Amino acid sequence: MTEIEKVIIVEGRSDKKKIESLVKEPVEIICTNGTISRAKLDEWIEALYNKEVFILVDADEAGERLRKQLRREFPEAEHLYIDRMYREVAAAPRRHIAAVLLGANIDVYADDL
Repeated sequence: MTEIEKVIIVEGRSDKKKIESLVKEPVEIICTNGTISRAKLDEWIEALYNKEVFILVDADEAGERLRKQLRREFPEAEHLYIDRMYREVAAAPRRHIAAVLLGANIDVYADDL
């Protein structure tokens, strides 16, 4: 079994489910569940070393705070953004999320969009 090279960090389970249903390639999706402890962050920093990390959080105040924290801890990560009008990843249309993922070279199931 090959090791998964791409990791997407999201806020909640509903975000994770939505992305899982769209992604066609092996990608690890990690939920922060809103906040992350220092210990958990240190664990992730070690586990995600040498992986392609993407950060896809909500376009709201809590999401921006989390994005700032993750930007400090994962300076190499690529930040993906949903349109502000949707506010939450889970609330954004599948087609919009698919476009965001495709823009980051993450393969998605395009046939059901």
